[in-house]
Amino acid sequence: MVSQTVKYVLRFLIPLLVVLAGLAWGTTWFVDRAHRQWLREDLAARADWLAEGVVLGAPGPWDGGAVEGLQAALARAAQSPGVVVVGATDAQGRLLASAGPFAGEALPEVALTGGPARRQERELVLGGRVVQLSEVPVVDGGAHRGTLFVAQDLPGFSARQAGMRDVTLGALVLLAVLAAVATLASVRFTWRAWTAQMRALLSGEASHNGDPKLARAMHDIIDASLEERAGSDGGWDPERLRRALRAHLHGERIVLLANREPYLHERDSQGRLRVLHPASGLVTALEPVMRACSGTWVAHGSGSADRDVVDDHDRLRVPPEDPRYLLRRVWLTPEEEQGYYYGFANEGLWPLCHIAHIAPIFRASDWRTYREVNRRFAQAAVEEAEGEDPIVLVQDYHYALAPRQIRTRLPRATVLAFWHIPFPHGERLGICPWHTEILRGLLGASIVGFHTQLHCNNFLDAVDHDLEARIDREEGAVWYGGRRTLVRAYPISIEWPSRSALAAPPVAECRAQVLAELGLPADVKLGVGVDRVDYTKGLEERVLAVEELFRQQPELLGRFTFVQLAAPSRTAIPVYRELNERLEAAAARLNTRIGTATWRPVILRREHHEPETVVRYYRAADVCYVSSLHDGMNLVAKEFVAARDDLQGVLVLSQFTGAARELKEALTVNPYNLEEAAHALYRAVAMDPLEQKRRMRTLRAQISEFNVYRWAGQLVQDAARLRRAERRGTRLGVEGSVA
Repeated sequence: MVSQTVKYVLRFLIPLLVVLAGLAWGTTWFVDRAHRQWLREDLAARADWLAEGVVLGAPGPWDGGAVEGLQAALARAAQSPGVVVVGATDAQGRLLASAGPFAGEALPEVALTGGPARRQERELVLGGRVVQLSEVPVVDGGAHRGTLFVAQDLPGFSARQAGMRDVTLGALVLLAVLAAVATLASVRFTWRAWTAQMRALLSGEASHNGDPKLARAMHDIIDASLEERAGSDGGWDPERLRRALRAHLHGERIVLLANREPYLHERDSQGRLRVLHPASGLVTALEPVMRACSGTWVAHGSGSADRDVVDDHDRLRVPPEDPRYLLRRVWLTPEEEQGYYYGFANEGLWPLCHIAHIAPIFRASDWRTYREVNRRFAQAAVEEAEGEDPIVLVQDYHYALAPRQIRTRLPRATVLAFWHIPFPHGERLGICPWHTEILRGLLGASIVGFHTQLHCNNFLDAVDHDLEARIDREEGAVWYGGRRTLVRAYPISIEWPSRSALAAPPVAECRAQVLAELGLPADVKLGVGVDRVDYTKGLEERVLAVEELFRQQPELLGRFTFVQLAAPSRTAIPVYRELNERLEAAAARLNTRIGTATWRPVILRREHHEPETVVRYYRAADVCYVSSLHDGMNLVAKEFVAARDDLQGVLVLSQFTGAARELKEALTVNPYNLEEAAHALYRAVAMDPLEQKRRMRTLRAQISEFNVYRWAGQLVQDAARLRRAERRGTRLGVEGSVA
């Protein structure tokens, strides 16, 4: 270890000493040259001054007069310090007089030649001394009358030059010694601090005062290595998602804010406690993620017995059979639920965002309640957060204001807002009187996610139209209020493999059970639909398509039945009550017109169904029809595919769902085109088993690869990159980026 340290020091020290030696030589040469030039100029100026004194003191001899005055003037000049000889010649170069300690020796060595008037400086040796000889022409009226020469001693210069050289070399040698000592001390005493700094840099905590571009490049390499490590094997599953959390977020707990709770508690008619699973695509997608990630799910406690099972902080651990995470329930009064949930969220925003020909209703009182409920849920999420910079997932249109409200309380939080339904284009969004407040609320998030790029573009267009914000469409980023928000498409999915499908009975057993429940013969072809009763799901159009199927293919009478599992939803809203009535009437009309005493073309089961029951119907069906008129994703389509491990069954899918962009082997239809939909249903019923297998295998491969764990993993990775970029961006003075 010591030898390695010495080698490291020498590798650094030897080049340093070479550089310092070169610097010392160059500095000495430069100082020597500069000093010599300065002294020459000084002696030349002094010679001019002495010559001027001689000329003024003895003007006569230049015209052939007596030289006594000149000799006396030269003698006075020779008494100046450093002057070794001073003399004068006439215009032809003949010596007129000289004086000084070396006047006798100088005469043979100085070439006194006539010539044009010319000022000269030169070095020569007189009497063993180095002197500077200055020749100063005497000019009168433009005519050259003679020359004065002054020789001055240079030994003092040589001594000063040697002294300057010694001082310079000494200073640089001392600097080299100090540099060597500093290097040794740095290696010996700063290694621990350096490794600690690197450790902090890897975790996103360290500052970096170097080149910002270099810092960004270094962190990009770190990000890439983390992603490679998190995804080094196979597809996404719960374990890989947990590894990604540990690698990117150091195992931090996630706080998830959603209106719908994953489990609700009710009491039956005999007072016994029951645990129900809400009919919700959001719950279907996110509950497996929370099982894998741990953390806290903050939701509205809507079950009649929900208060009976929570602790003093309104929390309980779920799932009941295998607790993995916390459920924090927030309570609402009937008036708050009416204004926030039924009013603003589902009479206002829901129809605004879906093209289903229902006019939105916006009331100022509902808006005030919505805003207050958002504030309370945001506060609950903050209370459940750990530290000053938690990860908070805000789900759906119920909490459009919560991201900014959370940001106000936790400025360093990483807030991910995911909008599960379609986002309308800017002109349609403007119908809402408070659309700018909704945009500002969402822009409180670090990342705003949608199912499709189209919805991202709609959001960016709305921000561009309604807010003073800077938008980078290539990066998908908005700068508003001094913060950057990324806008990304994250198509949501379901867990893979499906726990419910794995636990279900074999397909043949499921089919036998379902047909027995429905009172249908074993050879009947069975279609299935699974939805909440909602006008966006195209349930009336679905019944009409089944009716058109029988008109086109009368041979299917008595041989095909379509069963609709319809969970009641939002019955406090008049338009939903009316839809339930119309759906019942449509099914009854068709059954009356073409049904028999032993066969019904449409069976409507309007009640809540647990996931185990839904999976049995998926596995029993020959065809699943999803006829949504407008849907952000639609997970029923993916659930049906996940349930069919026998590679049989056909999916008929509305082109107006987000899922249609992914599930290319489904039979895609326009649900408004009843003839097209009926033809697709017939094609599904009559499809060859080999073609069913080919299509289903491709569909299952798609969902297997792009499952909900991948969706959550992408969110986690982007959130971690953004968090690291924001942490270092504050110190570097640069903006971080997410590819």
